[in-house]
Amino acid sequence: MTDTVRRIVARRVREPEAIAEAAAARVRAESPFNDRGAAMIIAADHPARGANAVGGDALAMADRGELLERLCLALERPGVTGVLATADVLDDLLLLGVLEGKTVLGSMNRTGLAGSSFEVDDRFACYDAETIARMGFDGGKMLTRICLSDPATPGVLENTARAIGDLADRRLIAMVEPFLSEWSDGRLRNDLSPEAVIRSITIAAGLGRTSAHTWLKLPVVEDMERVLAASTLPAVLLGGEVKDADAAFSAWQKALALPTVQGLVVGRSLLYPHDGDVAKAVDTAVGLL
Repeated sequence: MTDTVRRIVARRVREPEAIAEAAAARVRAESPFNDRGAAMIIAADHPARGANAVGGDALAMADRGELLERLCLALERPGVTGVLATADVLDDLLLLGVLEGKTVLGSMNRTGLAGSSFEVDDRFACYDAETIARMGFDGGKMLTRICLSDPATPGVLENTARAIGDLADRRLIAMVEPFLSEWSDGRLRNDLSPEAVIRSITIAAGLGRTSAHTWLKLPVVEDMERVLAASTLPAVLLGGEVKDADAAFSAWQKALALPTVQGLVVGRSLLYPHDGDVAKAVDTAVGLL
């Protein structure tokens, strides 16, 4: 991948306009779904929040060349429909020409840095709806932590609502990833109880001046049938970091059968599987759809 990185850097230095040109020439996806009628999106926006760890390796995702290699491998697997990332990663992928016919979602807010004292205050300093539309992408994703004890929460909700409206005005997907979160021992932790996830869904689903283009990105927790009954909005399941792959795949498969679920948006567990076999992990996930 070293030669590929050199080529990317050379084009960034000598032809920075090549990124916009590649975006303009890119063949867009006809829909976010594969031939099984499901979305299979690879997520790679973790590093921009300072969340580079996978398992015991604190900097696993910090090697950009290796991350790109794994992303390219995942994107070429049958049934994979797209990618979710920040501008630096998507610009690299555009220069590599691997986004043809793929659904592309831009990550919009990454300023709630992992482990920071201001983690709830996740401001929109990445993509905006105007740029997502100009680049010919298909939507934007926003992480929305709802912490009832943190005064930054109303601003988070307001910014999420504004982004939903701005994307809807352009008929683009607004993918909202809500969590009910709480501070514990100086760290922000997401409450993954069914009751907390239900509450986060009902709050997130009501944001914005229209819900016509809003999708929810949700964790797989216990009692998913009751959890997903909280809204009629389309939902995709997030993967997170997986310790037991077999148990995770089984839980995903059960949740995928529920009526609002449209597919998977998974990152680290497919890009950095325990056995190192990216193709196998991606193919297994696609097989669940």
